[in-house]
Amino acid sequence: MPHFSRLTDIITCNLTEILNGVSDPGQTLQEIVDEMNEGLAACRRNVRTAANNGERLHQEIAEYEVQVAEWKNRARLFLSEGDEEGARDSLRRKVEVEDLIAGLQPELDAANQTCQHMLRIQKALEARQAEALRKMEQLTGLQATLKPTSESTAMATSAASAARAREVEAELEALKRELGS
Repeated sequence: MPHFSRLTDIITCNLTEILNGVSDPGQTLQEIVDEMNEGLAACRRNVRTAANNGERLHQEIAEYEVQVAEWKNRARLFLSEGDEEGARDSLRRKVEVEDLIAGLQPELDAANQTCQHMLRIQKALEARQAEALRKMEQLTGLQATLKPTSESTAMATSAASAARAREVEAELEALKRELGS
């Protein structure tokens, strides 16, 4: 039986409250951790998709910006040769490409915002999952470990863990300096 209907349900859940109302907290907690693993996998896919979309749109806009410069240079060339109509046509094409860029920019912004939003959700899910694993260890007395389902998930988990460890170490150093002052 699914315990969560949305990723935000995982983030906002109260594990203690959920576990207090069940007959087998260990089994329920295992089901919850499994659901969290599925939710994290989906969240990571969403992050990758949004990041890929953002990169693709960024690249596309950059290519169109090159075209804008080319059309402007063509207009200069036509004008220097005395061909006002050719210059006018080149400038029309330049404006068309600028309009295309203006249409793509909000899409790029949306992709970047989606990526950032999904990264925040991913961090919150990882924190909630860590809490669930600690509770599982308390209940069972056994060290709970995560088993990534794929190489890319393993790499993402490893990178996130390394980043989190660096964050903790940096904060620890800042606290040491603060206490030393």
